[in-house]
Formats: sequence, structure tokens, C-alpha cells
Amino acid sequence: MPMPTEERVSQLVAELVERRGFDLEGVAISAAGPASKVKVTVDSDGSPDLDAVAELSTEISQTLDDAGDFGETPYLLEITTPGIDRPLTTLRHWQRAQGRKVKITLNPGAESPEGKSTFEARVGVSTDTDVALVLGGKRKPHRVTVPLADIQSAVVQVEFSPPGAAELELAGGVAPGRPQPGAQEDTDLETTESDSQTEGIVE
Repeated sequence: MPMPTEERVSQLVAELVERRGFDLEGVAISAAGPASKVKVTVDSDGSPDLDAVAELSTEISQTLDDAGDFGETPYLLEITTPGIDRPLTTLRHWQRAQGRKVKITLNPGAESPEGKSTFEARVGVSTDTDVALVLGGKRKPHRVTVPLADIQSAVVQVEFSPPGAAELELAGGVAPGRPQPGAQEDTDLETTESDSQTEGIVE
């Protein structure tokens, strides 16, 4: 029996994800030995509630079973949250990344505040049309505004030391419910990501 497409699974689970207060960030289906692996990535404004993630996993398993798209093929369901180095592709991603350092690549021909098309900056307040960026690091922090339409790609960077107070203040602080950038955050994320994954073979 052919496997359901990622688009089909997304359609089946989207309402459940939204009802639990999450955003559906993606669905990936891959081979995992004799079974198939269904990875559903969700996110929310604050730190994901592990109980809600577990309940969501149960609901998604039941929905996929009821739909019957996998037939008799066993599958491994994994509910996870985006990793630290996630790309920023929507406005909500930018808003949730406030206070974080990102690596930005501008579109060809776009005017760069750094004089080069690829640079690092700390994310400030974002709107529908543009985002405030803090440049200069701890020594000479200053804020500029860049149109979102000028940004080709942006990826959150792992930080091993906390940002300077002045640059974080210029960024408007860290988004509510999000971890503080820095060394302590890396340890916390490993635990959160491991604990927030719900897996099980569903026959």
C-alpha cells in the first residue's frame, strides 16, 4: 500500500495541533526499517507543555489509525519541537526569535547595514514588513531596521555566552516564554528536546 504524502498527514493533524495551542511547523515521513517514521514538528509562543505534547501524540496516533492511510504498515510517530538552529521563514518565527543571534543572508541587490550580504545580528522587534536588528555585539551595539522582503535566509545561531545587557536591551529583550541565550540554554535545550519527544510504534 502506498504511503500517505506529507501534505495528506498535515491536513489530518493540523486541526488537532491548533486545538492544543501549537503551530504545525512541518511533517516529514521517512523509512525506518520495516516501519515508517512520521515526524510532526510543532511550536508555540512559550515553552511547550510536555503533558500537552504527550496528549497531542495520542490524538494524532488515533487520527492516523482512524484514517487508515498507512493500512497494515507499522509506523513510528515522533512529536518534536524545532531545534535551536531553526531557519526563520515566517513572521511568528521572527517574533519568537527576539533576543536571539541569527545569521542573515540578504537577497542580491538588497542594501546591507553591514556592507556585506551575509552577517550576524541579534533579532529585535519585528512587524509585518520589517525587523529591527542589533549589530556590533557587546562592544558597540546599535540598532538598524531591515525590510523582511530583503532577507533571503536567516538561521538562529547557538550561543555559548550570554549577550551583553546593552545589546539585549536594544533588541527589546527575549521573547516571552523563551530561554535566555547563552551557555545555560544549551543544557536546557537538550533536556527539553529529549523530554518533549513522544515516540511509539503504532501497529
